[in-house]
Amino acid sequence: MTSSYSGLTYSPTDIQDTGTFVLRSSNVKNDQLIDADNVYVNPDIVNSINVKVGDVIIVVRNGSRALIGKHAIVNEEMTDTVIGAFMSAFRGENGNYINALLSTDNFQKEVHKSLGATINQITGKDFSMMIFQTPKFGEQQKIGAFFKQLDYTIALHQRKLDKLKRLKKGYLQQLFSKNDDKVPRVRFANFTDEWELRKLGELASSFEYGLNASAKEFDGIHKYIRITDIDDSSRKFNSESLTSPDIALSSADNYKLKNGDILFARTGASVGKSYLYIESDGLVYYAGFLIRARIKSEFDSNFVFQHTLTSSYESFIRVTSQRSGQPGVNAKEYSIFEIGVPSLEEQQKIGLFFKRLDDTFTLHQSKLDKLNSLKQALLQKLFV
Repeated sequence: MTSSYSGLTYSPTDIQDTGTFVLRSSNVKNDQLIDADNVYVNPDIVNSINVKVGDVIIVVRNGSRALIGKHAIVNEEMTDTVIGAFMSAFRGENGNYINALLSTDNFQKEVHKSLGATINQITGKDFSMMIFQTPKFGEQQKIGAFFKQLDYTIALHQRKLDKLKRLKKGYLQQLFSKNDDKVPRVRFANFTDEWELRKLGELASSFEYGLNASAKEFDGIHKYIRITDIDDSSRKFNSESLTSPDIALSSADNYKLKNGDILFARTGASVGKSYLYIESDGLVYYAGFLIRARIKSEFDSNFVFQHTLTSSYESFIRVTSQRSGQPGVNAKEYSIFEIGVPSLEEQQKIGLFFKRLDDTFTLHQSKLDKLNSLKQALLQKLFV
């Protein structure tokens, strides 16, 4: 009922701006096909078959073991499209069922059995040795159709979230002035005064390094925030794996965060990552690889924080963090980052606008997380 086929082998000289689209691991995310780092090759060199609706493509070889087994189903006609050499595909009448099966823990266990100590790949022989309990074809179709609809709903929410992120990125470009501009491209009504270029050190009363203490099991009250506890996407405090500082807290009052404090990662691959403390995050102490900027009351903390999400800030970090060893930015260097600053009223207007946008992100992300959790729970129940 199911057959398989392999992908296209091509060389760098075969790549061109248009031509035959080659699906690779970068085009597979969350069990869906996406546009990402697309590659096109000269159609004259193509000697593999075109994908069809219902085909399930899967990553079978990759430098990263974690990517082996990533998969997606072709849901619409894709003319002049093949899979790459590090991919395989299954073709049959039960593609939706197979796509769901490949999302189960049972499949991941089979993949890990097949992976060698050094070779990150699964072969056709490996697939033939995998054993799964499956129902009759009619029930397979019902299960497959159910997960197809669930995947469609998840993809719909993901697209809404991605659209909001693109929207925010555009607003960050429009609502903040560039270094050489006196005003931004877009402003709220009734604001006409020029913006003043100020250094971050002028907006903060102090810059302080964090607590030199290891983490211990969360005591239920005192939270400890480290670089890894700041979510890369939302920049919020990730509270899934809470810890407490392993130190006598009677001497750590200076490391308690206050409303409006902004943290900056000072070293490593995450240098430049920022976080805005809010009171709802609870009693939080910050760790040693973070720098706290305490923003003065005459400036809006959320306005300042949103500046750390702009392309100009990214450029500043990229240039400033260059070191002979590990990348880093110290407190003195952070203090010279320049931003355009309007009146406090306009700062608050912009800060509130982005807060509401971020709250909408959080709502959509929460819905998406619940749907993904629901899918995982149903995969456990509907597959043996």
